[in-house]
Amino acid sequence: MDTGVLEAAAGLARLGGGLSPAARQVWAKHDRDSDDWLPLWRHLSDSGAVAGLLWDEWLPARVRNVIGAALPGGADDARRLVVWSAATHDIGKATPAFACQVEGLAARMRREGLEMPLQRQMDDRRLAPHGLAGMLLLHEWLVERYGWSKRPAWQWAVVAGGHHGVPPTMNDIQALVARPRLLRSPGSAEAWRGVQWELLDACAEVCDVAGRLSEWRQVKLPQPAQAVLTGVVIVADWIASNADLFPYSLDARERSDRERVEAAWRGLALPPPWRAVDPGSDVASLFASRFDLPPGARVRPLQERAVLAARDMPPGLMIIEGPMGEGKTEAGLAVAEIYASRSGAGGVFVALPTMATSNAMFSRVLRWLKRLPDMRSDAGARSVQLAHSKAALNEDFRALTWADPRSVRGVQPDEEAPDAAVAELVAHQWLRGRKKGMLASFGVGTIDQLLFMGLKSRHLALRHLALAGKVVVIDEAHAYDAYMSSYLDLVLSWLGAYGVPVVVLSATLPAGRRRELVEAYTAAEGAEAVERAAGYPLITVAGRDGTRAVHEVAASGRRTDVEVERLDDDLEVLADRLAQELAAGGCALVVRNMVDRVLATADFLRGRLGDGNVTVAHAQFLDLDRMRKDAELVKDFGPPGEGNARPAGPRVVVASQVAEQSLDIDFDLLVSDLCPIDLLLQRMGRLHRHERGEGQSDRPERLRRARCLVTGADWSATPVEPVKGSQRVYRRHALLRSAAVLWPHLTGTTPAERTVRLPEDISPLVQSAYGTAPVGPRSWQQELDAAHGKHRVHIEKQRKKAEGFQLAAVGRDGNALIGWIDAGVGDTDDAPAGRAQVRDGEESLEVLVVQRLADGTVRTVPWLDRGQGGLTLPTEAVPEPRLGRIVAACGLRLPFQFSLPQTAEQTITELEKEVISDWQSRDSSWLAGELILFLDENCRTRLAGYDLSYSKDDGLEVTRVE
Repeated sequence: MDTGVLEAAAGLARLGGGLSPAARQVWAKHDRDSDDWLPLWRHLSDSGAVAGLLWDEWLPARVRNVIGAALPGGADDARRLVVWSAATHDIGKATPAFACQVEGLAARMRREGLEMPLQRQMDDRRLAPHGLAGMLLLHEWLVERYGWSKRPAWQWAVVAGGHHGVPPTMNDIQALVARPRLLRSPGSAEAWRGVQWELLDACAEVCDVAGRLSEWRQVKLPQPAQAVLTGVVIVADWIASNADLFPYSLDARERSDRERVEAAWRGLALPPPWRAVDPGSDVASLFASRFDLPPGARVRPLQERAVLAARDMPPGLMIIEGPMGEGKTEAGLAVAEIYASRSGAGGVFVALPTMATSNAMFSRVLRWLKRLPDMRSDAGARSVQLAHSKAALNEDFRALTWADPRSVRGVQPDEEAPDAAVAELVAHQWLRGRKKGMLASFGVGTIDQLLFMGLKSRHLALRHLALAGKVVVIDEAHAYDAYMSSYLDLVLSWLGAYGVPVVVLSATLPAGRRRELVEAYTAAEGAEAVERAAGYPLITVAGRDGTRAVHEVAASGRRTDVEVERLDDDLEVLADRLAQELAAGGCALVVRNMVDRVLATADFLRGRLGDGNVTVAHAQFLDLDRMRKDAELVKDFGPPGEGNARPAGPRVVVASQVAEQSLDIDFDLLVSDLCPIDLLLQRMGRLHRHERGEGQSDRPERLRRARCLVTGADWSATPVEPVKGSQRVYRRHALLRSAAVLWPHLTGTTPAERTVRLPEDISPLVQSAYGTAPVGPRSWQQELDAAHGKHRVHIEKQRKKAEGFQLAAVGRDGNALIGWIDAGVGDTDDAPAGRAQVRDGEESLEVLVVQRLADGTVRTVPWLDRGQGGLTLPTEAVPEPRLGRIVAACGLRLPFQFSLPQTAEQTITELEKEVISDWQSRDSSWLAGELILFLDENCRTRLAGYDLSYSKDDGLEVTRVE
């Protein structure tokens, strides 16, 4: 730590030097066990010192710029403001409403002339929480002491009001203004006022703002600056309130102020922000040094153009559209590095649709991180976070953790922390948890973590602080419906206001959606040229300054011609066709839109092709089984030359939508249910994905031409009629438009007419399907128009529903964040209740699965590997942590039937009847609050009128009880 930085932080201790006895008796913290206490002046000094250290050592330049850009003195003024805001944040504790809570300390204050009633005599003190009280005191002090106008004073005072996570509303303010005795007791009001102003005057002096306030009163502080300023104050307060770092004890007070601050900061050991190095102009060297490229690999045109585009324009929004397998992820990370070096961002957050895709991406990002340079010679470890509710079960993430994720206290690292992880990448223990995890410099997580930035929720300022200092990469952007897109557009508008560089990746993005993303980020309409761009691959760049550019990119030369064909939705027809196609061996992928169709199809095919030749993949597996299944799929059908042993066949994998994304798998033949065209093209991306010998010689001769058989519809109907389950999942409009744009290929009479060319046809098909021009046979138009009408009504309902708890758009500069999250959802995170706010539809219930034998023995399911299967679990005690973690890793999401309004209550009631009370103990951190599903010896049970059966090979099967 720089000596000058430390001296500046410790210098705030001057705050207590000249205070009156009354001001020194005002208390901030009290330990009931030891009866020790911390004076308010000391806590304010600690908080200001920490804020100064956060500014100097931890905040990325991007965040510092957000605050500094609004102030006449730039960065110097911004640092003063941050330190002063932290040093004054708890001034509301110098009030009777707060001080009366500990009678012994209140009595000491009374002896100094600060009269106050007993706590029981102030039954309305809840109307004066100390954050709100402090906001009013600061506002009054600015207006009366420095002559500020009332309106601009609120934009500075609101930081104190929001430091506990919820900025006050005007109703809150008015209710407290009507009860002045809560701020100053009658009879000693002047004494209270004197102490309050004395503390505020002292803070202004030691923070070096007294001479700046007259100039600052003309400033209109942007709402993004107010938000991140509040976030920094929250972090400073949390650190300064940690008694392990800043003890209350008298012995600790005997240390010098510098020793107190230095011990705390060194003990906390927050990793500094990444300071990206400009990687230079040699694109080939950049990719070779950052990624695991196979021998002889060359940078693809899409990747090269993305890097050049990132260098040509100021960091802003970049949308990278390109076919599957073109290296978009590597391009996005390379652009993120360039954008970070040019914008002062101190990290990167990568958002993906699901936990499964997040886990897969996390491993890739870790490999990238280990190769990233840093401008700081003393950079040390980098903080990393896997941001979803099951991160603690991810082995890669656990390898980075310093401390047990369930018992973090103070700053002591875990004794068993792996040395290699600590030396380079760490999941820093203080940056763990629901509210602090996103503050880590680097993160990978579900899109929910990003969308929460637009959700009115407690401590929202922390999430804004976390993202304001990063480059954000959004993968699989086509995977979000109108409800989620509404949140994404709002979040993009805030990210644009912060100046956060954003990289959006998609293989199949409708042109209209491209325009919406640009207009949301730039806060400006008129992106028609962006929508009209017809090239593919395509790179779109847009800045808040109005600059826009669209780059059509040459194809890399990788291409797959896929011959498409209709197939009747009949299991006999499917089995006959697969038997014919796979007669000489080969591997086929059958993708169904619903899990029940997956299981029914697999069961039938096994009767025809043999049990050992048919496997399944879907989302209704235990977490550990799902990971094992994914690993087996990649081992059997992944890229050649990586230790994967591709079976000769015949092999059939029957899968749900899990096969569309995240898994790098390659099949000879595809059968797919009709689905929206972008998703169907994603599925086609699993066809002939990797070269199998010259001329595909490693594939059976009959399968050397890529083919996709489309089923899941009645092709004889006018228009075609998708199966009902598919319509429930995707809605009729999207399915009919998909069939319509494919119709010329599905009805072609020659191989050329039946061929979909990848990547050439991807963009034309997607734009036609998601456009408004008529498509398909004329006889379909009436039904298509009717479906479109219902679709528009549905979209509007989704958008209006999404607005319920959405944050307002960025307001005008100078408008205080009063009522910023009024009528919000309270605390939220990546748990079912939180995800339900940013995703449409009923959130599926999750259970942890164990077995209960006839004799009452409870155990883990027997087939788990690595010694985890068949372990007896205590039912009258808290399971030891290792057992608890194994059970927690056996999570299972119940299908939609159990989340419907008519069954959800019954489901929860039945599950709660089976609760083991000791597992709900606070000491059972892996299992407390979880619902447990008990299977019998045959892995069966009954729940809410359904029979449930589970197997390690097929997952969960659900049958309604007749």
